[in-house]
Amino acid sequence: MMAETGKQEYTRLTEKRVLFIVGLILILIALAGVAVTLGSANLSVADSYLAILAGLFPDAVDLPDRMIESNAVGIVWGWRLHRVLFGIAAGFGLAIAGTVMQGVLRNPLASPFTLGIASAASCGASIAIVLGAGILSGSLLVIGNAFLFAMLAAAAIYGMARLRGMGSEAMILAGIALMYLFSAITSLLQYLGTAAKVQEVVFWMFGSLDKSSWPKLGIVAIVIVAVIPPLLWRAWDLNALAEGDEVAASLGVPVERSMAGFMLAASLVTAVIICFTGTIGFIGLVAPHITRMAIGTDHRTLLPASGLVGAVLLLGADCLARTLIPGAIIPVGIMTAFLGIPFFLYLFMRGRDA
Repeated sequence: MMAETGKQEYTRLTEKRVLFIVGLILILIALAGVAVTLGSANLSVADSYLAILAGLFPDAVDLPDRMIESNAVGIVWGWRLHRVLFGIAAGFGLAIAGTVMQGVLRNPLASPFTLGIASAASCGASIAIVLGAGILSGSLLVIGNAFLFAMLAAAAIYGMARLRGMGSEAMILAGIALMYLFSAITSLLQYLGTAAKVQEVVFWMFGSLDKSSWPKLGIVAIVIVAVIPPLLWRAWDLNALAEGDEVAASLGVPVERSMAGFMLAASLVTAVIICFTGTIGFIGLVAPHITRMAIGTDHRTLLPASGLVGAVLLLGADCLARTLIPGAIIPVGIMTAFLGIPFFLYLFMRGRDA
């Protein structure tokens, strides 16, 4: 009897998870259609989908004359679609990175941004903008510096934690220390820089999808496709680590090696995204919490579902950022902060009532 009850409960939970993921996919498709309509040229949602299909299957889709005359396909594919897809990819990657870090470190506040990786990227970008120094040149100067410093921060966190004895507490303390260090360096550079350079640094730190392009989207997509499947494959190890180092070790999980691998993967995804977008906070922090509240803590479904929640949040925030003030585009990093703060106030009050 108990076995039958447990089986029914597991079946209900599985159905709930499947419905949640399918619902997120449908919301994302609908939201993408709305996002493509945003711009100076007026397009309906139906026109947007038709233009996307015409770009994919030019010989199979007959466009109405009005869309041909307005060059709707060129507008959608040349100017709008890469921004929408980049927002989806960035939200997906940041949310999964946050989920991995929270699972490995067993800390609900862990994310690429609270661990100093975003602060390191901002520091690298500030050095490139204010001092003009970096590993690359030209338009790649800021991007290269942001990526390099983000990965250096991840390596430093791992190194300091290993010296102290690999563990979640050591990693968190190392991340907090680096966050303050890189923030201090960035503040110093802003103090020394000219007004124009400081303004450029501040705008980069706001976070934005304005500079998206098909080549940048391709780079982010390649990294996500390369990193996410191994994370899903090792999701059971992540479940074990989330229960504690002793539990994971008793189940045969190589704790130190697994922690290092998961943190490296999450840091790589974060670095390759924020080097193009600037600082976009709260996605990697909020999306895992929303998903856990909906479908539980099993990382086999938590990881992809969190990614979809992050994609919906970031694309929705970008739509709001582009429509909230007529004639102006608010940096999406500001919008994600406005969306994230009420959620954490809700969590605080919910915990207090409990």
